[in-house]
Amino acid sequence: MMRTALATVMMLTLPASAQTLDAQIGRHDPGKLRDLSAVHGGAGTMRFAGLLGPDALSTNLIFVHRGVIAPKSSIGQHFHNQCEEMFVILDGEAQFTVDGRTSTIKGPAAVPDRMGHSHAIYNPTDKPLQWLNINVGITKAYDNFDLGDTREGAALDRVPQFISMRFDRALLKPLVGSTGAWWRRALGSEIFATTWSYVDHLLLAPGGRVPSAAKAGMSEMLYVIGGAGEVEVAGERAAIRAGDAIPVEVGRARAIRQTGAVPLELMIVGVARDQAAKAAFAAAARPAR
Repeated sequence: MMRTALATVMMLTLPASAQTLDAQIGRHDPGKLRDLSAVHGGAGTMRFAGLLGPDALSTNLIFVHRGVIAPKSSIGQHFHNQCEEMFVILDGEAQFTVDGRTSTIKGPAAVPDRMGHSHAIYNPTDKPLQWLNINVGITKAYDNFDLGDTREGAALDRVPQFISMRFDRALLKPLVGSTGAWWRRALGSEIFATTWSYVDHLLLAPGGRVPSAAKAGMSEMLYVIGGAGEVEVAGERAAIRAGDAIPVEVGRARAIRQTGAVPLELMIVGVARDQAAKAAFAAAARPAR
């Protein structure tokens, strides 16, 4: 029953024929989260909703999920053999597991799980944990194999024995060609087995702008971590705010502008059209020797 509920939410997608940019944006609404329990055989409960589904992009982005993991609750350890995921925590701290090795990581942070490896997340604290999940496949098909392991009381490694990243503003550098924008490529194409090509962290100061540009063979998903602004995709504009997920189709130019009193902070996920486009993108991004 749990798997059926999860699959149902996963398939609640925006129509591919949506004609306005605003209609394509997945917007987080805490009032629309569903209550779930024993997710992938995990402990306790969480609240959950889909922001984007498989129809959001023509590339193999399968979904973007947003939720809240209750105290002393987990998403149990499980495998994906035809897709890969990245769990993101937007606050607090969590115990992340990859291939049976567990470490505590403080948010905001993310842990990718490469295709064919197992992963889990546990909230050991007394506070709800703000959570995000991104899934990309070798096709649009989602698969999972649950191990029935809640990861409660797991032994902890002081140093994580898996790849992780933090949304640390101190690591950002000025984004060339932009105004009031700082950036870094937190995860590159070598991290992922699918056409998932990068995870970027972007910060725009008040008044900051990133000019319009497109990446050859690449689609993107922009998630607003904090602040507010405006995005322009293929000449169409829409207001964006914290909790929004914005799909940018292959070949479409996008621009970003900060509005309001606080910086606009985003996570940007790049998914290539195919492996050839991913390889070409990686080669173009590689420093000359």
